[in-house]
Amino acid sequence: MILYPAIDLKDGKAVRLLHGDMQQSTVFNDNPANQAREFVDAGCEWLHLVDLNGAFAGEPVNAAPVEAILQSCHLPIQLGGGIRDMATIERWLEKGVTRVILGTVAVENPDLVREAARVFPDHVAVGIDARNGFVATKGWAEETDVRVTELAKSFEDAGVAAIIYTDILRDGAMGGPNIAATADLARAVSIPVIASGGVSSLADLIALRDCGADLNGAISGRALYDGAIDLKEALAALAA
Repeated sequence: MILYPAIDLKDGKAVRLLHGDMQQSTVFNDNPANQAREFVDAGCEWLHLVDLNGAFAGEPVNAAPVEAILQSCHLPIQLGGGIRDMATIERWLEKGVTRVILGTVAVENPDLVREAARVFPDHVAVGIDARNGFVATKGWAEETDVRVTELAKSFEDAGVAAIIYTDILRDGAMGGPNIAATADLARAVSIPVIASGGVSSLADLIALRDCGADLNGAISGRALYDGAIDLKEALAALAA
């Protein structure tokens, strides 16, 4: 199971939000590229980036720090936030992003997801952000009546590389991930599932690994910044 260190970008800085609230952000590094290099030096295999401002604006906002990370860190990177058309998808892939994450458009324009997955195989993931089992969009600000499993199953034949499932109420709260819901989703679809939201300890990572469903990986942010998870120790444990 892959551990994806998260770098959430707000106003050019690496931050973490509480429950997805842009008004409840904590700055952890003024230089996201430096933060990325710390994760790389610790041995991570992937990086998970989110343009938080972009998620609300509907277009990339934190392009400069993303590009700085791409230039200084030569490993696979997945990026979400404000990616809502083919031109933006193509631009980020050309700049070196390995996998783009489509969230809001997965609900509002699923045909775009299908087209992107066809044109760029293995480079498109669907981000499903959920509150109480229902999908939220536009930086988690808007709730829908679409159920998580319903949305995930609708892309079974689309060829997407992964589903990144985030439980919003767990995100940034250091209260542990929603293991049951994540495992249920992974069992319901054949698409690889990545867990996100609330991963706050090595025990959480081990529980996700051993949940009985074949998860692709887990994303962690605040716990790595706070030191609740030692990245080198976690990577070694998951490798074993």
